[in-house]
Amino acid sequence: RRQRQMCIRDRTMTESHPLVLLARQAIQQFIRHGERLDLPDGLPEELERPAGAFVTIRRQGALRGCIGTTQPTCSTVAEEVIRNAISAATHDYRFSPLTVHELDGMEVKVDVLSEMEPVEGLDQLDPKRYGLLVQSKINPGKRGLLLPDLEGIDTVEEQVHWTRYHKAGITDPDEPVQMFRFEVIRLT
Repeated sequence: RRQRQMCIRDRTMTESHPLVLLARQAIQQFIRHGERLDLPDGLPEELERPAGAFVTIRRQGALRGCIGTTQPTCSTVAEEVIRNAISAATHDYRFSPLTVHELDGMEVKVDVLSEMEPVEGLDQLDPKRYGLLVQSKINPGKRGLLLPDLEGIDTVEEQVHWTRYHKAGITDPDEPVQMFRFEVIRLT
């Protein structure tokens, strides 16, 4: 398993990683034709393992959609990316669905998540290296996630604050929470 992750990690320097191309094709096919992209034949072995993934769409540098899964919901990361790419383009509640006219010039990024690790203390966090998931111990439905290495999130305290209060909606400072960290393989 470690070896497969390294294969993906080694390819982050290429311009068109297969998962980014897959996300872009899924978005284009769904927006243009209303059809879900079929999983291509002959996928590299590293794309056939399950993994959580986020797909982020930007236009002219501005966020246009971002949807993802913290745990795999599909049998392969390739299927996960197709599903999340379509959702990012059409179901991010913060934006209207992408239009055909917006397809040119869209930038697509894929983040493949590692498994979640429980965090015992703030000293185990690093907002540049690890993403953060915060979940209420009282109400597990209250949970929020922040990907790592985001502009404007420079300290552990900022990362915890944004994840807890803004993403999870846990505003009571005395409400007990569980925290989990994860790494991502960022593909552009």
